[in-house]
Amino acid sequence: MDKPKIILITGCSSGIGYTTAQILKKRGHHVIAAARKQADVNRLAEEGFSAVELDLADSQSIRIAVNKILGMTDGKIDALFNNAAFGQPGAVEDLSRDVLRHQFETNLFGTHELTNLLIPVMRTQGHGRIIYNSSVLGLVAMGYRGAYNASKFALEGLADTLRLELYGTNIQVSLIEPGPILSDFRKNAFALYKQHIDPSRSYHQAAYCAIEARLQKEGAAAAFTLPPEAVTNKVIHALEAKRPKIRYYVTFPTYLLVFLKHILPMAWLENLLRKI
Repeated sequence: MDKPKIILITGCSSGIGYTTAQILKKRGHHVIAAARKQADVNRLAEEGFSAVELDLADSQSIRIAVNKILGMTDGKIDALFNNAAFGQPGAVEDLSRDVLRHQFETNLFGTHELTNLLIPVMRTQGHGRIIYNSSVLGLVAMGYRGAYNASKFALEGLADTLRLELYGTNIQVSLIEPGPILSDFRKNAFALYKQHIDPSRSYHQAAYCAIEARLQKEGAAAAFTLPPEAVTNKVIHALEAKRPKIRYYVTFPTYLLVFLKHILPMAWLENLLRKI
């Protein structure tokens, strides 16, 4: 590492964001930890972080946060880790337009708006790193995760296009592709499931019984689940390496499914995905 970097991390209340913020801070970086709830912002500040309130579903919140951040850093920002996201479970035919829009507001639209506000700063200073926390489900779709799949597929396309358009600017764009990681993701997803999905009115009622059991399971719900530090290790490389990678795969299922996507006929791959 040449010198400490100023990095903004979204979604720092727990899980990948919180762990990454802690580790990068210990490595000497100036971490600006963003969270949606003021209580989490207060806790992060008490732990010594430069902490800001940031709700990606609210444009005004994004603009206020960016102004505050640039005020903290004399108008500089070396890197952005777009980590904040959530997953709305449910069969595609059970997702209302409003529910799908809510999924995209945070996972795509807010992330996009925040990134666009910081790109001019990076252009002016002549360098920057933009790191997106995507998912294996942005590369391979799985059933009953349609809203999340769609948001991550869209994020992949947006990030890849941005990389092409930023060529020659010394602003590097990387994607992290985790599989199963220990976090509060399932707990938060179950709350959204209860809020937006009515199994009693769905053709998929039987499938929802298994989904509810998985979402409520304590600990790892899938094989080869890794702790959030596995993602942080990839973020460190994307942040500090002279030549960051375009994509970083995390967990064995990600490597396996990406490999199978490239060698199997689509019908065979979909048959496998239905069984997972």
